[in-house]
Amino acid sequence: MPYQPFYLFIVSLIDDDSKLASFSLPLLLDEWMTSTRPILLFILFLNLTMSDATEIQLQITGVRGQEDVVAESDKSTSRADGTAAAAAAAAAPLPPVSSQRLRWWAVVLANIVFVLGGQSVATLLGRIYYDQGGGSLWLATVVQSCGAPLAVPLLLYFRRPEASPVARPPLLKIAAIYAGLGVLLAGDNLMYSYALLYLPLSTYSLVCATQLCFNAVFSYFLNKERFTALVLNSVVLLTFSAALVGVSHSSEETNSSVPEGKFALGFVLALSASAAFALILSLMQLTFDTVLRSNAAHAVLELQLWSNAAASCVSVAGLFISGEWSSLTAEMDGYKKGEVAYGMTLAWTAISWQLATMGMVGLVATVSSLFTNVISTVGMPLSPIMAVIFLGDRMDGAKVIAMLIGIWGFLSYVYQHYLDDAKSKNTAGSADVTQTSEAKL
Repeated sequence: MPYQPFYLFIVSLIDDDSKLASFSLPLLLDEWMTSTRPILLFILFLNLTMSDATEIQLQITGVRGQEDVVAESDKSTSRADGTAAAAAAAAAPLPPVSSQRLRWWAVVLANIVFVLGGQSVATLLGRIYYDQGGGSLWLATVVQSCGAPLAVPLLLYFRRPEASPVARPPLLKIAAIYAGLGVLLAGDNLMYSYALLYLPLSTYSLVCATQLCFNAVFSYFLNKERFTALVLNSVVLLTFSAALVGVSHSSEETNSSVPEGKFALGFVLALSASAAFALILSLMQLTFDTVLRSNAAHAVLELQLWSNAAASCVSVAGLFISGEWSSLTAEMDGYKKGEVAYGMTLAWTAISWQLATMGMVGLVATVSSLFTNVISTVGMPLSPIMAVIFLGDRMDGAKVIAMLIGIWGFLSYVYQHYLDDAKSKNTAGSADVTQTSEAKL
């Protein structure tokens, strides 16, 4: 079991009889490096595949357009030339579209794994950090973006090709975009830190599912996404799900150390953070479509690195300006599980958030921001279940109903994607039949 050291570490944070304190720091670090090696190798495999994602997607979506151009060219020539061109096209081997689709889906599925696994583990560790004696909101904000250097080796490997057909945007323009995204990320991470402190993890996760509602609206105005009846149904259901959680909370629904009288503020902050996160994803898609004009691996890693680096700078500045940095030593000494567990909790939280961020940015680049939020919402039931298992949260009837309503809203959106995909396939099939008939004339 390659992730056994990490699993034992999670259990040790919950189990008071754990032997973690008897382990030496070098041994823990060695175990940690051993357990992260498969993750790093998987990241390398993902990005090796993503390096061809742009070419794959263009070939999948652009074959029909290329055929239309050829058909128009044939119409403008003589009948003999058109017949010869059609015969040559029929004799030429077709590109392996099926294998390209499989490679494209491999990239998408790998990003989905990163999003679901990363955000579930990161939110669980964030709640554990508070329960075991951590109290620095700015430090909890820093760890959400300080893992950006993990992308540096991959960015150095997947450099921007010198003969790229897309001109590089002006440095000042792209720097301003990355800085703006970083500031928004820092503010969003801070609101999430407050919300996670003030809310039980199960409630926090259900409220955060509303980000799909906000993203549907932002995608409609910024990314020209269609707003159909099923999407509207999904938005309404997820809104009702969060509202049901908001009006039926109980101060005794969790064993976590949630401050008294802060539920309303935590609910508002979680809702605001969800809206800000949806806006950030839509802005990222807008950046890929209109500024970078590329969704290759180097573009994804570049946006992840520099936006998170800017967010880290803002968060570190907030840590020092607020004065919380002076209490970190006392916080580490008073951590219930010890100094080693304190450092490992923060380290794994940073790694988990970066894996989730890599998956989200990759999905925004290869699919859309709305699809990314849908996948993030899929993980909604995971965090409450983990909170019940590890943290003792109580899943009362209202939360169960809210979770089922949220799942129904998610399935409504998935069904809309299914209909869109079926319609696009039918349109492509009709185009093939028309072109074949014209070639035979």
